[in-house]
Amino acid sequence: MFSENKKDKTSLELTSSQNIVSKGTKIVGDLTSEGDLRIDGTIEGNLKTPGKVVVGKTGYVKGTLSGTDAYFEGKFSGKLSLSGTLSLKSTAHIEGEVVLGKLEVEPGATFNVTCAMKGAVKDFNSRSEQKELPKSGQETA
Repeated sequence: MFSENKKDKTSLELTSSQNIVSKGTKIVGDLTSEGDLRIDGTIEGNLKTPGKVVVGKTGYVKGTLSGTDAYFEGKFSGKLSLSGTLSLKSTAHIEGEVVLGKLEVEPGATFNVTCAMKGAVKDFNSRSEQKELPKSGQETA
């Protein structure tokens, strides 16, 4: 009897960690979430979550989005900042400014952005410094 209540409570906690903005829903303003988000409607404003954001085919986000990972089938316009991976399906349409860790793009996706990859910049700078060290050593000798 008591074990059934624990199972019910656990399943409620798991389902409440994902938020859904359904098709036909429009949110204007700032949105902060501690869990994952699925967007099939429209959000205009600032969106922040430490979780994963999924934008379905009918989804549209206009503004600023900050998170870990994002998976797009729909549209985005604005500033996108991710510490993890941005995955674009063939129906995705992304415009604006993007800062991310990794990028995954299917053929057919539209990606018209100014893009900076966090990991790649760090690796490139390290390689440049290593190449310059012997040159500076030669100059002083």
